[in-house]
Formats: sequence, C-alpha cells, structure tokens
Amino acid sequence: MQTHTFTPADLEVGERLDKFLTDQLAAQGIVLSRVRVQQLIKEGFVAVNGKAEKPSYRLEAGDQVAAQLAESIIAPPDANADVQPESMPLHVLYEDDQIVAIDKPAAMVVHPAVGHSSGTLVNALLARYPQVASVGGENRAGIVHRLDKDTSGVILVALTEAARLHLMAQFAARTIQKRYLALVEGAPNTSSGEINAPIGRDPNKRKQMAIFSAHRGGREAISYFNVLERFPQHSLLEVLPKSGRTHQIRVHLAFINCPIVGDTVYGRRKPTLRINRHFLHAESLTFRSMAGARISVQAPLPPELERVLEGLRAAQA
Repeated sequence: MQTHTFTPADLEVGERLDKFLTDQLAAQGIVLSRVRVQQLIKEGFVAVNGKAEKPSYRLEAGDQVAAQLAESIIAPPDANADVQPESMPLHVLYEDDQIVAIDKPAAMVVHPAVGHSSGTLVNALLARYPQVASVGGENRAGIVHRLDKDTSGVILVALTEAARLHLMAQFAARTIQKRYLALVEGAPNTSSGEINAPIGRDPNKRKQMAIFSAHRGGREAISYFNVLERFPQHSLLEVLPKSGRTHQIRVHLAFINCPIVGDTVYGRRKPTLRINRHFLHAESLTFRSMAGARISVQAPLPPELERVLEGLRAAQA
C-alpha cells in the first residue's frame, strides 16, 4: 500500500475532493477514472486532515489530502481484460519499442464507455499491440492523453508502463508541445493572442465545460493562437494550448466569440458550412523519447477538412 499526499494550491481551493485527487494522481502518472476515485473515497482509502470526507467535499486552504493506494489499483495486471481487441486500420505516424503516435480519425472514440463498447481506439490498440493491456489501468491501453470523438490528429500511446510514466511527467511539466488547426466563425480581434480563462465543469450540463473564475472552481487554462488565413466569414487559426483541460480549445474559442465551425455544443447549432464534424485537428505534437531525443510528429489535414478550406479559398478568389 502506497500513501500519496497532496495540498491544494490557491487556484485549487474550493475544488471538489474527487476531481482534485483525480487530477493530482494523473499528474503523478496514476490514471484513474473519477468514478474509481469516488469509490476509493467512499471506501475509506482517502482522508482529509486525517478524517474521512465525501467526494463532494470542497477543499480549503491548507488541507492535507492523503490517499492510500494498493499496487493492484495503481497498475492492475490486466486492466483491459473486459475490452475486446478489434482489428482495425491504424495510421501510425511514429513507432519505437516504447512509444507510438497514431493519427486518430474523426468519429473514433478513444476510450470505451457507455454506448461505445467497441470500435474505439483502445479496441484497435489491443489488437495491434497486445502488450498495452497492462499499461495504465482502467481500460487505458497505454493512452496518456485524449482527443474528443470528432477531433482528428496526433495521439500518443505508451507501450510500456515506464514509457507511460515518462510521457505523463512531460504532460504534467507542460513540456509537450501541441499544435492544432481550427476553422472558426468570424475572426479574433487580433492576429495573435493569448486566451487565459479558467475552465471547470458546467454544473447545469455535466457533459460540458465552461469558463469559471478560480474561486468558483475553475482550473487554470491557457491557449495561444495565430490567425493563418482570413475569409469573409471565417478564419483558420493555429492554436497552441499550454494546458490540457477537457474541451479547452473549443471552450476558449467560443469564449472569444469565435466558435469552431461545426461545433454544435459550444458553437452554432446549425453549421455555416457543409461539414459533418467540427473543424479541429491535432496537427502536430513534440515530445521526448525514452532516450531523450526530441521527436516531432505531424498528421496531415484530413481530406474532408482540406475540401472545406479549398472551397473557401476558391470562393474568395
């Protein structure tokens, strides 16, 4: 049994215990679902200042959170036993004996969930790389970050537990560089800029995120953008997220009144262009290999998004 102790930073005061602990453990390379963390809290494996609290407990300044985790919880021997391997085509952008980078297509869900028990990236990875069954726990199959279902592009996968911890440390330190391409409605007020707006779970729409001040539970979220092309009613942006909050780019661009084209959750319900997904693509990612080499991986813009740009350029010409 290992004991992990955490103290909330100023920005984390007021945050729910279950969310705080989930994020803190992930930063240490221990990826557990929030539901699993809630179970651990209810079962008495988590204490705040030596006392048991509910998952909904709101953290106060100076609180000491201690979690006792068995080795079987941190890295179960076969955490993906209930997920079936499925042979599906995978576009591998980079591969060594420890890490692979996949070009995930839009419409592919990353992790199995209710309504998506098959056809996910995890199913495909288990078929191609059986060794990932024991990497990460909780049906992770070595995946160390995520992309939304309709977001295409580069996603990293660790083939060993050592590689997973290595990549998780880079994400926690924010040394992994990510570049996205986004076509948005309208145009930002400037050709480049920084969006610094904390993000938290929307209390009225639990599947969505929203901008919240830090004292209301929002977590630091920073994105940088540059305008690459301008069209009469749209703009193509390069987006460089510094942090990695859920739906961060989509929420941030909607926040500056430039929602992503095709994003019916945070943008317009009826897209202004003919598109069956949102126009957000994880174009490139740079990380350090296990040997310390700097690796940059790039995923070309999918044909359906390239056609949208070609149409806008032709209309403008």
